Amino acid sequence: MVIINILKKEKTYTVLALIIIAVWVAPYFILGEQTHMRILDNLDSNVAWYKMLMDSGQLYGSIHANIPQIINGQLSRNAIYSEYYGIVQIFRFFPGEIAYGLNQTISRFAAFLGMYLLLKKYVVKEENLGIIRVGAALTFALTPFWANGMLSTLGMPLALWAFLNIRKREQMKVSILTLTLLPFYSTFMLGFFFFLSAMGIFWLVDVIRTKKTQWRLFCSIAYMTVIYMFVEYRDFASLIFLKEKTNRSEFFESTNSLLATIRLIFKNYVVGHYQDPTLYQYVILPISLFALVVIILNKSWNQEKLFIGLHLVNFLLSVWYAFWWYTGWIPLKQKVSILTTFNFSRYHYLKPMIIYILFAVSLQILWRFKHKLIWRPLVVLLVIIQIAVLIPSNEQIAFGDSPSYGQFYAVKEFNAIKKFIGKPVQGYRVVSIGIFPAVAQYNGMYTLDTYNNFYPLSYKHQFRKIIAPELAKSKTLKDYFDLWGGRCYIFSSELGQYYMYSKDSKKVIHHLDLNIQALKQMGDNYVLSAVPIENAKEESLDLQKVFDSKDAYWRIYLYKVK
Repeated sequence: MVIINILKKEKTYTVLALIIIAVWVAPYFILGEQTHMRILDNLDSNVAWYKMLMDSGQLYGSIHANIPQIINGQLSRNAIYSEYYGIVQIFRFFPGEIAYGLNQTISRFAAFLGMYLLLKKYVVKEENLGIIRVGAALTFALTPFWANGMLSTLGMPLALWAFLNIRKREQMKVSILTLTLLPFYSTFMLGFFFFLSAMGIFWLVDVIRTKKTQWRLFCSIAYMTVIYMFVEYRDFASLIFLKEKTNRSEFFESTNSLLATIRLIFKNYVVGHYQDPTLYQYVILPISLFALVVIILNKSWNQEKLFIGLHLVNFLLSVWYAFWWYTGWIPLKQKVSILTTFNFSRYHYLKPMIIYILFAVSLQILWRFKHKLIWRPLVVLLVIIQIAVLIPSNEQIAFGDSPSYGQFYAVKEFNAIKKFIGKPVQGYRVVSIGIFPAVAQYNGMYTLDTYNNFYPLSYKHQFRKIIAPELAKSKTLKDYFDLWGGRCYIFSSELGQYYMYSKDSKKVIHHLDLNIQALKQMGDNYVLSAVPIENAKEESLDLQKVFDSKDAYWRIYLYKVK
């Protein structure tokens, strides 16, 4: 009884939840460069891009500007985030590791606020259910989201709260302000396009159901879309004014058989996608299914329409995601280019919001269940267990075995390399093997290789000539490059798709086979390899020096192209 009475004090555990979030993000500020972060789609790309953008002097460049440091100056300024994004401005004024921590802090506190407001006003309304509201909001805020998306997924509950307020003509000023500010701290193409189109469907169903035009809701959806068009003007300008084909034109996704597609449905339904993991398979999925059994036994379908709808939409999103990769799409994608250049499978970005609302509703059903002395303490325990499930996803734990921020970018080691070369960085070009090109880019070097989903298709074809002999050795690498090409890397069939060869690695490339002449024609002077190349002389590569630093993750073999 003492526990139950304490838990009735909603302010108490709201404060506790905020403290937990603060502790969650504290390591970024305490550890500094020793902090650990996700590498995939983060340190290997976005974080380095922000620094390159600042160094390039093209932060406010025109829509026709390029980034000189990348792929011989052929990377469009528009390929990197708009200057109006909050995360870009944070990286402008703070060191990378601190900026990243600030972004995590802003995103997680806003996620908690948005989910809490949404649940309190529209979902879990009973006064004594504060533990459910705060518990679901806290666990939602702790999910291992894709940090560079800012509030692209974590901001959806806040946006939904604002839209529902406007629909009811309540809290209009703060709701409009919310819809105005969110586009500056989220992305349209990688998040809110899918949310706003879903809101458009909601509006249409609402019109049909109520037989009212609901103009306030429609105008608010249109208003937020217009704000996004302003913030992301570079993306829209590229689509409208810049006609040169990009590597997205050869992005062929639909390769799965029907059986593989069906397997992917259930994999996505249970495990989710790596860009928006919810970790709901351990606690939320079982209890939501149990709550579904309770509803079936009690025949309370009409009273739990929201719960049933959330279950159904969650599953249908997995179906849509899986079938996007089905080979049956190929004929249509070949005829309609936007189906190739834009990834419509990403409606799965809605799943984190849906799943944690489902968590709250499931807990609410259990709370109301008979034998309350058993079920109510269990609800509290389930919230605690879900928090425990999320703890290993904290980046300091999840990526504790990976290089830290400072080890990954190895600034001292690369300063030594640049000093050894002894020329201005803009006077030569480098490529990397067994190490992400982002490391060289972060350190100011001019690279012929890159990771980006928006660069000229002509450059992809030109670069392919360099690695053609290696691609011919591996169908996996050939398909990886030809059918996507986002990673425009110097591939080795002996290394495969792995780019994390540390100084402790014993790996050696025995037979590197590159078109060196094609490499020379693009202006390359040096190869940075994380592993030794045994046949370097045969490939006209002259080993200059091996660089090793106690502060770096890598041992760099510097080869000069003869």
